[in-house]
Amino acid sequence: MTRFRSIWASLSMIICLAAASADAQDNSAAQANNPLAQTTSVNFQNFYVGDLTGLDTDANQFYFRAAVPFQAFGGDWIMRATLPVNTLPTGPSLSHDTGIGDFNVFAAYLFDTGNPAISFGIGPQLTAPTATNSDLGSEKWSAGLANVMFNATSPKVQWGYLLTWQASFAGPDSAPDVNAGAFQPFLFYQLGQGWYLRSTAIWTYNFENDAYMIPLGFGAGKVTKTDRAVINTFIEPQYTLDSRGTGMPEWSVFAGINFQF
Repeated sequence: MTRFRSIWASLSMIICLAAASADAQDNSAAQANNPLAQTTSVNFQNFYVGDLTGLDTDANQFYFRAAVPFQAFGGDWIMRATLPVNTLPTGPSLSHDTGIGDFNVFAAYLFDTGNPAISFGIGPQLTAPTATNSDLGSEKWSAGLANVMFNATSPKVQWGYLLTWQASFAGPDSAPDVNAGAFQPFLFYQLGQGWYLRSTAIWTYNFENDAYMIPLGFGAGKVTKTDRAVINTFIEPQYTLDSRGTGMPEWSVFAGINFQF
């Protein structure tokens, strides 16, 4: 009887440890796509466009992104910086040129929502004309706002959005002015064991010329928790449902690998 109790106690401990590990994995998977997670992250992402409207050619953007939490003015903030490497069709022949694009950074103040599973932040953003040539960037300094919300109250489904707007305030008069908004609704469905489905396509609107695009994405990803980081790999094909203007993506593939430390 004593041996049976010992075996049963060992099995119970193993089951509890396994359940705790599964809960930790599920929580990691739920938070791995939270843009307001209070963790330092480094992301390597690629956006391939298979066909551009009116140009009959392709393009590519590789993004190096990093996010860092910090405290200022008595509150918690998250800062995200993005440096793109663009491969875009240029000139009358539409030959492709590759180089650094415009650097973008925003900082969002995190409000206390009363629920740790719901994150809400808003703050300023700035874009600097760091492109290696005029065809790969706007040539303008731009500033605006960024607003992010992420709801992880359900361990199965997480959702939210990233809303940004910016307008140019400095730069050469020969370059077109910037006045643009972007809305990125995102939805994640957890399948278990770190696997999930995702939809994160970005809708854009150019207030200067009324050009816009409304894409829809559907992809999958895998979250793996290690001793050093939470690793999130994903791929998401996207198709544009409606657009206006030349040079808009007709279809694209967004993929990447993200590290949360």
